[in-house]
Parts: sequence; structure tokens; C-alpha cells
Amino acid sequence: DATVSTAKIVDGAVTSAKLSAGKVLQVISATHATEVTSTSSSYADTGLTASITPSSTSNKVLVIVNQNGLEKDNTDTKISVKLLRGSTDIGLFAGTGTLNTSTANRTDIGGTGVSILDTPNTSSSTTYKTQLKNEGSGTVSVQNGGSVSSITLMEIAGW
Repeated sequence: DATVSTAKIVDGAVTSAKLSAGKVLQVISATHATEVTSTSSSYADTGLTASITPSSTSNKVLVIVNQNGLEKDNTDTKISVKLLRGSTDIGLFAGTGTLNTSTANRTDIGGTGVSILDTPNTSSSTTYKTQLKNEGSGTVSVQNGGSVSSITLMEIAGW
């Protein structure tokens, strides 16, 4: 038998470079439940954020976001939500007019999400976050009523 028990492997001997491509190397998860509102046409942080330090520049990061508690007030306004790596946009997952209800009534829209396989090309700490903006004249919000939003980061061995 050519197997080696884990007791015989020195700490740090199995690096991400020695693992086969596609393996999950680490998982980071975070939640945020504080309501964030906006009347601005500029993007603002939703409070949902998580950081990961990839073990190799060739590895990828699978980002899974569930942004919940989207709501608009009593005007015919719209909401946009996007995902960023640091200050770089990597996904607009609720774009201009996407969540428009075409009504002047207060509307709890629910949630939206995105999954993106990102290539950050770094082995330094990398932060992912979401931002929202108002696409009209009213007020929009996320995590309305304490709804819990979540972000999960999975480092995937590169190929």
C-alpha cells in the first residue's frame, strides 16, 4: 500500500500548488442585517462585506451573494445593486430598472443574488462588498426590517 497517513505529513507540506484544480481551499462567510437606505444616485455601501486571502495568485474566488430586504418607498423609483472587489466593479446584479415596480406604492421587493467566479490575481487580502443606489427620486433600502443578507467567499484551486 502506497498511502501516507496524515500523521506523517509535516504541517505546511501540502500547499495549494500541490492540490488539484477546482478544490475548495477555504470558505469565508459573513452576514449583515442592519437596514441601509439611500436617496442618492451615487452608489453607497450596503454593509455586506467579507475578506479573503487567497493562498496563490492563480486561484479563483467563488463569490455568492444573497442581498435581502430590498424595498422602495411611496414613489416610482428603482434600485441598483452591484458587487465589488476592492473598488473594482465585478457584477451589476440588480441593474437600472431591474427592480422597478412601476408603482408609486411602498413595495417590499424581496431579495436578489449573484454568483461570480472571480480571478483576483493576488495572494493579498481581498475584500468583496455590495453597494446600492437609487435610480429615481424616492428612498430605497436593503436589509429592510432587519432582513439578513449574506456573502460567501470560496477560494478555488486554480487551473
